[in-house]
Amino acid sequence: MLRRLQRWRAARFEARHPFPENDWRDARARLPLLSALPDATATRLGHRAWRFAHDKRLSLHPDLVAENVAFDGPARLALAAQACLLTLGWSERDHHDALAGVHEILILPEAFHRRVEEMDEFGVMHEYDDERAGETSHQGPVVVAYPDLMASGGLDGFNVLIHELAHKLDMGNSLDADGFPPLSGDMDPREWHRVFTAVWDDLQARLEHGEATPIDDYAASHPGECFAVACEYFFTAPRILYEAYPALYDLLSRYFRQGPIDWSGA
Repeated sequence: MLRRLQRWRAARFEARHPFPENDWRDARARLPLLSALPDATATRLGHRAWRFAHDKRLSLHPDLVAENVAFDGPARLALAAQACLLTLGWSERDHHDALAGVHEILILPEAFHRRVEEMDEFGVMHEYDDERAGETSHQGPVVVAYPDLMASGGLDGFNVLIHELAHKLDMGNSLDADGFPPLSGDMDPREWHRVFTAVWDDLQARLEHGEATPIDDYAASHPGECFAVACEYFFTAPRILYEAYPALYDLLSRYFRQGPIDWSGA
C-alpha cells in the first residue's frame, strides 16, 4: 500500500512538473561524477534530484546575485543530484527521512572563517580561526562556498556537497556529527565502530610519523570528519578508498547499498 502511494505521489509530481530531460543531459555532461553513472542509475538519480530540487530551497548569497553568477536549470539539477547520490540506494521513504533536516542549501561567494574552541587531551582549551568550504548543523542550512562547489563533481576524492550532506546523515541520531549515523537493522554498530576506529588509528599513526595519508588528512581531525571524508572518497574516488581501507569501503557499500567502484570511470 505504501509503495503504491509513493508511486502515485511521484507520478502526480511529474505530471505537474515534467522531468527536464535536456537539463539532466546537460547536468550529466558537466560533471564527470554524473557522467560515470550507468544510465539506469542516472535515470533514477535524475528523477529523485528533480523532486529534491523542488522540495528544498537553494539560495545564492547577495554578492553572487550582484555578480550575475549563472545558476541555471542544469546547474541546480547537478547540485541536487550530488546531494541525492548519497541516498540513491535507499527507499524513497528512507531517502526522504534521512534528508528531512535539509531545508536550504546556501551558496556563499568564498570560503569563510569560524572561531573554534577545542580542548586537547590534557584539558587545555585552544582557540583558532578555521577556514571552511562548507558547514551544516542539525536543523540549519547546508552552507557551501561557491569556488569549492565549482571544484566538486569530479572523480578525485573531493566533493563539498557530499561532505556536508554526510554530516546531515550523521546528525540523524544526534545534534552533532560524531561519525556514527543511524544504522539499518542489518548493520552491526560494533563493526562500524571497529572499522572506523582502525582507519582513525591508521591516519593518526601516519601523521605522527610524518607520512602521507591515503585519503585527505582532514579525516584525522575529528570522527565526524572521518566519516564525511570517507563518504567523499566512496562516491568520487572509490578505488582509492578500497585500496587503502577495503573494510571501510565494504562497510560503506553496505550502509549506502551502492557499489561505486563498479561505475565506469569511478
